[in-house]
Amino acid sequence: MTGVEVLQLLVSPAHRLAGRPSDGPAPGPPDERVTRVEVRRGLGLVGDRYYGRPAHRNASVTIMAAEKLPLDIAPDADLRHTRRNILLRGVDIDACVGATISLDSGAGPVTFAVNRPARPCAWMDVTIGPGAQRALRGGGGVRCTPLSDGVLTLGPATFEVVGG
Repeated sequence: MTGVEVLQLLVSPAHRLAGRPSDGPAPGPPDERVTRVEVRRGLGLVGDRYYGRPAHRNASVTIMAAEKLPLDIAPDADLRHTRRNILLRGVDIDACVGATISLDSGAGPVTFAVNRPARPCAWMDVTIGPGAQRALRGGGGVRCTPLSDGVLTLGPATFEVVGG
């Protein structure tokens, strides 16, 4: 087990980055970051735009490493800009594609199948700043399927590769 920190959690009820990046993000709440999320096996994060959607079952939760944020481009970049769900410090989550991981922030372990990389798109150059899409290549996070129910909260947590 590795000690990590859950820095941010984002539950977004609407897909705000649709259409052309030149049109800008769709309106929505100014901050969709939360302090606690409910995870449901096979469905995603309760209240999130991808929760229970069949087309997104293998990618309903996206986890990103804080160390990969292009802070040289935008010192305040965070989950509101990347549209990822979980921001961790202390683990190279991008190296875990194909693995099963466990994340426990104190309420019991929540397991995820890490299915594929979350490739950065042209929106990153709009929401973070010019050059962000290129800077995030190979570090844009991972798309996951929750394999168990549970709760994640901000703060210290344990991380473990449990399979794969």
